Amino acid sequence: MADKVAVVTGSNKGIGFGIVRALCKRGIGNVYLTARNVQRGKEAIAILSKEGYKPLFYQLDVTDEQSVKSFAEHLKQNHAGLDILINNAAIATANFTETTYEDSVQVLNANYYSILTIQKYIFPLLKNNARVVNISSNCGHITNLKNTYWINRLTKDDINQEDIDAFVVWFLNSVKDGTLKEEDFQEMPLLAYRISKIAVCALTRLQQKEVERDISVNSLHPGFVKTDMVKTVGDLTIDEASDAPVYLALNIDQSVKGKYFWFDKTEKDWADTNAQNLYCPYALLKRYLEESKENLQRIKKSKGSRKLISIKLTKRQNAHQLSCQHDR
Repeated sequence: MADKVAVVTGSNKGIGFGIVRALCKRGIGNVYLTARNVQRGKEAIAILSKEGYKPLFYQLDVTDEQSVKSFAEHLKQNHAGLDILINNAAIATANFTETTYEDSVQVLNANYYSILTIQKYIFPLLKNNARVVNISSNCGHITNLKNTYWINRLTKDDINQEDIDAFVVWFLNSVKDGTLKEEDFQEMPLLAYRISKIAVCALTRLQQKEVERDISVNSLHPGFVKTDMVKTVGDLTIDEASDAPVYLALNIDQSVKGKYFWFDKTEKDWADTNAQNLYCPYALLKRYLEESKENLQRIKKSKGSRKLISIKLTKRQNAHQLSCQHDR
């Protein structure tokens, strides 16, 4: 384990940070914590260093082809190959209920097209029996779609890269032209994010079909995790959410390939259009956000009450002191 090399994209915070910590804890000798922002990346490294771990840092912007290419050259020059690749870097739109063309382009660039760039430059460095984990979501299950044409095209056995790219372009053009149809989707909130993760899951199956050297490629819904992406609400902590990705990276049998897993380590049929409760319900996130807002308001109100009490006590104390001084 000490000689293994692992890369986790987008890992200065959130799930990626938890995965880096867990891999270090398991004894992987060379774990790359990557981040677009150098300062934030080094701050994350410092935190793990204080905990006794020694991850490596590399500045990586997955949306910048030259950045990915430079990182690949670094790996090639410093290591014999790559054992573990976890594609974690992803973003969502700031407004969960609105879908704009500009935001959609940013989300697809970060969540989908970046993985194609990584595939181009870093897949050739994967060792025999290496493992790739594409972090997806329940927003990526095929049941998030209702459009039968795209469902059939994305789930067919002989899917190719053109099928997935055409799906993404169809969505972006629909947003740009204002021709999106509600009936094509299970839900409209988080739509760009859903499309990006559906594409990632479809790509996972294609990557597995095309990759060689007994490399395994699987995708994963990490659960509803308390990260900045969902304004720190959720069911799982970062450390809890890192368990399943590390399980796929280290423990599951190498013969498991091209599959879609959930945070509880159970395999789900990604292409099952009749699956129940596998799509991403926005109502759950909305409820958590509302509860979080209410809790924050209660905390502010409580702090305000304590401050008022403190002011009243101070006034009483001052009055008492003046009275004592007058008596003297």
